Amino acid sequence: MVSQGRSVAEAVRSIGVTQFTYYRWRKEFGGLKTDQVKRLKELEKENERLRKAVSDLTLEKLILKEAASGTEGPRQRNY
Repeated sequence: MVSQGRSVAEAVRSIGVTQFTYYRWRKEFGGLKTDQVKRLKELEKENERLRKAVSDLTLEKLILKEAASGTEGPRQRNY
């Protein structure tokens, strides 16, 4: 649309997008082709899944380590 002589403001308004959204999208996806954007989104989703898995496994390891050492949390003092 811009290549047809329309301004960015006119082009984005005609498709129902704000200029702010357009520039945010352009900054985020500017040089990427459609298949590259799709792949980026897939990788971001996988990255989030893997981060959660690492977090879960770290917590599980801590619980198992405490169970193996015989502690159940903060130590109680014997007076």
